[in-house]
Amino acid sequence: MKRWQADGSLGFVALIWGSTFVMVQNALDAVDPLTFVAWRFILAAVFMTALFYRRARNVTRDEIKAGALIGVWLTCGYIFQTVGLQHTTTAKAGFITGLSVVIVPALATVLLRRPPGRGPVLGILAATVGLGVLTLNRNLSVQTGDLWVLACAFAFALHITSVAHFSPRCDPVRLAIIQIAAVGVLGTGAAFLFESPTLDLPASTWGVIAFTGVAATALAFGLQVYVQRFTTPTHTALIFSLEPVFAALFGWLWASEILGAKELIGCGLILLGMVIAELGDEHLPEAEQQAALVGSAD
Repeated sequence: MKRWQADGSLGFVALIWGSTFVMVQNALDAVDPLTFVAWRFILAAVFMTALFYRRARNVTRDEIKAGALIGVWLTCGYIFQTVGLQHTTTAKAGFITGLSVVIVPALATVLLRRPPGRGPVLGILAATVGLGVLTLNRNLSVQTGDLWVLACAFAFALHITSVAHFSPRCDPVRLAIIQIAAVGVLGTGAAFLFESPTLDLPASTWGVIAFTGVAATALAFGLQVYVQRFTTPTHTALIFSLEPVFAALFGWLWASEILGAKELIGCGLILLGMVIAELGDEHLPEAEQQAALVGSAD
């Protein structure tokens, strides 16, 4: 797979995640957030295991360890974000979570020996400014929830970095199943600890759980694990910064939310950041591009 195909696939993942914001917000009127995460990931794990039963039987101990570690980072991201949202605004939470686009290149440089090129660095700067314009308002005071969401951003950055490290070494389907199952188990434990999980939910809520479990979890994370082998963690983080862009677009289409000049400028800067990163890497020598992709396997 060529890198532009991998990046396009990750863009499709960001589109799926962005499309779920409105429906998940509506579903959370009837179910607690950690309970929603638990049912969503349990359903996704059951679906993927049933679909790839023969392939899942050949799982190795190394794949279990790798998938469990990736699942821990993903679970921490969801829990930290859920706790943080109770003590800060959704706008600030969206921006701080998006800061993983800055954290990932730093982690990739230190942990994987994959420093970003000049193009991605400029793209990161443009995307970060775009995230701020898209999500922030005048209330920029630091709250307790902001620190929880910052921890969430680090957890999601560690998730992307871990996938970049382990996906070339493991079967992508088995790695996806294990990480999803790990989130299901850990999320269920967190739900019983902080909430009161129940099966008595409206049919519409179960419909949202089913859609997010199959499309936004099984399909999306399975696709991420498979295609991220063919691109860099920095590109992955930049592309995932499109999630709030798609969320704003679907909010405008489905929920009649306002999409004014401020939001359009923010979306435009994020898109510009992606274009700068792509064009910047295209002008790198072929050997340098390959080193960026396989440096962590040396």
